[in-house]
Amino acid sequence: MQKIKSLMTRQGLRSPQESVNDLSPIENFRIPTKEELRELHEEPADPQAQQEIINSIEEVYFSSDSFDIVKYELERLPPVLSLQELEEYRDKLKQQQAAVSKKVADLILEKQPAYVEELERVTSLQTGLQLAAVICTNGRRHLNIAKEGFTQTSLGLLANQRKRQLLIGLLKSLRTIKTLQRTDVRLSEMLEEEDYPGAIQLCLECQKAASTFKHYSCISELNSKLQDTLEQIEEQLDVALSKICKNFDINHYTKVQQAYRLLGKTQTAMDQLHMHFTQAIHNTVFQVVLGYVELCAGNTDTKFQKLQYKDLCTHITSDSYIPCLADLCKALWEVMLSYYRTMQWHENHDPDEAAVVSSVSDGNNVIGTEENSFDRNYVKKKLEHGLSRIWQDVQLKVKTYLLGTDLSNFKYDDFIFVLDVISRLMQVGEEFCGSKSEVLQESIRKQSVNYFKTYHRTRLEELRMFLENETWELCPVKSSFSILQLHEFKFLEQSRSPSVSPSKQPASAAASAVTLFEQYCAGGNPFEIQADSKDDETEDVLASNGYESDEQEKSAYQEYDSDSDVPEELKRDYVDEQTGDAPIKSVSRETLRSRKRSDYNLNKVNAPILTNTTLNVIRLVGKYMQMMNILKPIAFDVIHFMSQLFDYYLYAVYTFFGRNDMFESTGLGLSSSRLRTTLNRIQESLIDLEVSADPSGTLTAAEERKEKVPSPHLSHLVVLTSGNSLYGLAERVVATESLVFLAEQFEFLQPHLDAVMPAAKKPFLQQFYSQTVSTASELRKPVYWIVAAKAIDYEQMLLLMANVKWDVKEIMSQHNVYVDALLKEFEEFNRRLNDVSKRVRIPLPVSNILWEHCIRLANRTLVEGYANVKKCSNEGRALMQLDFQQFLMKLEKLTDIRPIPDKEFVETYIKAYYLTENDMETWIKEHREYSAKQLTNLVNICLGTYINKKARQKLLATIDDTDRPKR
Repeated sequence: MQKIKSLMTRQGLRSPQESVNDLSPIENFRIPTKEELRELHEEPADPQAQQEIINSIEEVYFSSDSFDIVKYELERLPPVLSLQELEEYRDKLKQQQAAVSKKVADLILEKQPAYVEELERVTSLQTGLQLAAVICTNGRRHLNIAKEGFTQTSLGLLANQRKRQLLIGLLKSLRTIKTLQRTDVRLSEMLEEEDYPGAIQLCLECQKAASTFKHYSCISELNSKLQDTLEQIEEQLDVALSKICKNFDINHYTKVQQAYRLLGKTQTAMDQLHMHFTQAIHNTVFQVVLGYVELCAGNTDTKFQKLQYKDLCTHITSDSYIPCLADLCKALWEVMLSYYRTMQWHENHDPDEAAVVSSVSDGNNVIGTEENSFDRNYVKKKLEHGLSRIWQDVQLKVKTYLLGTDLSNFKYDDFIFVLDVISRLMQVGEEFCGSKSEVLQESIRKQSVNYFKTYHRTRLEELRMFLENETWELCPVKSSFSILQLHEFKFLEQSRSPSVSPSKQPASAAASAVTLFEQYCAGGNPFEIQADSKDDETEDVLASNGYESDEQEKSAYQEYDSDSDVPEELKRDYVDEQTGDAPIKSVSRETLRSRKRSDYNLNKVNAPILTNTTLNVIRLVGKYMQMMNILKPIAFDVIHFMSQLFDYYLYAVYTFFGRNDMFESTGLGLSSSRLRTTLNRIQESLIDLEVSADPSGTLTAAEERKEKVPSPHLSHLVVLTSGNSLYGLAERVVATESLVFLAEQFEFLQPHLDAVMPAAKKPFLQQFYSQTVSTASELRKPVYWIVAAKAIDYEQMLLLMANVKWDVKEIMSQHNVYVDALLKEFEEFNRRLNDVSKRVRIPLPVSNILWEHCIRLANRTLVEGYANVKKCSNEGRALMQLDFQQFLMKLEKLTDIRPIPDKEFVETYIKAYYLTENDMETWIKEHREYSAKQLTNLVNICLGTYINKKARQKLLATIDDTDRPKR
């Protein structure tokens, strides 16, 4: 509308054509002027014609506002212009223009009122708009003032607060991310501090936090890193678990278990733990043995490190064997102690944890409680099963070490130490898992049997050498001497406690209830090598000059006349050895004094009679028993070898002092059948009688000879042919009484031997004691018989008796000279016996046997002398009785033996002269103790007095029949 208005106001005196040229193409269709409108009205108005003219206008004039009419018309001009045509065409265009103008003018006139009205409204609207613009301008100014004064500030504060909150959240996230980024440093510190539960807890929390911030690109890398760290922690945790195997620390193990529980890998931890224990055993023994092998080799050659453990054990030298064994057992003890303390930890902690879990359990975590219970049961069973497995590994490692070296040439003390250590180790095994340690027992049994055969063979050879060089001098020991005072027998008086070594046990009975694991749980090691104290090593058993002290030597003389220390049984006149009864006859003080002298001498406190060889044998027995006590599986072999020591000693004493063919056929029963059987058995089983080996002999025979020992020979320094020394009586006393003392010690040890002897082999032990040990005292008779047979000249007495006239006609009141000669011989024997007793105490049983032998031989010599009589009267028989009674009377003053041995033997023979024929025959049949010669002489003497020739023949036939079984 504004454009149309401006067109109207710009209309001036210009012509319509000018106006048309000035207008833009859009303005070409201008509103006609009033004149034009008048002209148009003046022209005839034919609407139809007008419409046709308008319709004849080309469509192109209505195409667009930018249509250039002039250019269009000019381009339509023909090439050859014609004025007339141009005028015609111009007129046509004018008509068309006029028609269009008229049409437009009509329309304008038609809308003129509306136009005016609308123009007014526009003017009014323009005024209103101008007012609104002013109002808006004022409003905008006021709003701008408000914005600057209030709204912008408040909204800025709110925006800043919101931004602050967002930034705080962002800062917290950044700090968390920063903390996560620096977690590895803290984790490393915690791992160095061995705070494994804290490290795992931190790592798990970081992983949880990382999942919260996973939308950050840096967190995805961190999450992967945390997973790697967790795996690294598990590896370090496994290393920490392996350290438990050698040195258990309760705090350390608690952390490790807590860490595995956080990971939910309790069962895996237990499996790993057992694997580590197995590995620890292998690594420990290998490193210990390798260390000693390299130390002994003296170089750093690495070839040993490549050897298998079994091969490595063969390179251990004899010198380093025992220290290495001790260190080996100490190291294995540490492993087993760690396992024991591990079990203790689970016994103490698992119930507590179970109680805690049960107290907080509800319906939501019943499944978790069941899982915890399953884990505890699994751990318990795994640990219990692992006991025997761990011990089996220990046994196999120690067995390999034991069998890797030949111990047969070891010193006794060294071998005993080996047995001691192994025995302690088996004790550990029994306490550890209740095992009998069959593997160790078998391996040590093999080594022990091998060692003991070699050792025993050497000891038997040494014993033979000792016996052949033994001068049978008294070894002075105290009266209080006991084999328990010897170092070798210390173990017998110590109460056997499982908490200490068999060779170093305290006498504490309370300690027996404490196991090794309980005793050494806090510290220490049962396999520590500790030298025995000096008190244990020293032995105070030898007396000084035969007396325990100078005071005792003086008191021995001062108290000589005192009988207060004489036992009641010795105050008796005599004691029957079979019944133990004493006669009613009283005993004089003089008899007591003589008996004290006979038990002899000067009260040397009745110290045991023994030699250095006896002591050596006793020490050997102690050593054998040590080995047997430590290693009971070879008890039978040890006891068998011990019996051989006694057998050889007994056989040597018999061979040196008791064997004499002259007196073995006397018929006096000097050697009992039991003693003869024992000596024959010893000779067949133990004595090698062959001078040289038979090259054609079988291998079995050679092996049997290996087990035997050549018969010993008496030292040339021992003289048994001198009458002044009573044919070596001192040496014989020392020899036989040392044997008896040795037998007494074996009797004392019988309960100990019986306790360790296998049940199947106990008959052997019983037979050894009943057939061998108990025969020791029986050896006195044949040994002292030789002295008694040579000490008195019985042949001289027979010659003196032969010179006596027995067919006297008068009863004689004076005894014959031979009685005095015989009594003089006995007095001389008593004097020499006293001389010998100054060198060696002669015990009462020995003096009794000596006197008994001498009296028996004297009485039998009397009977033999009476049997040589050719003629004898009744008065002569009375003289025989007188002589014998005189002999008995004087003899009873020299000896305390009651009754006099073989007294009836002589009296019965003398009285037989008075028997009649019938009584004589009966008497001959009943008294077979007399020889055929003695009986025949008796019959011949009685011929013509009580017996005729016919009766004589009958009696001689009876004698022959009686004597035939003897032949």
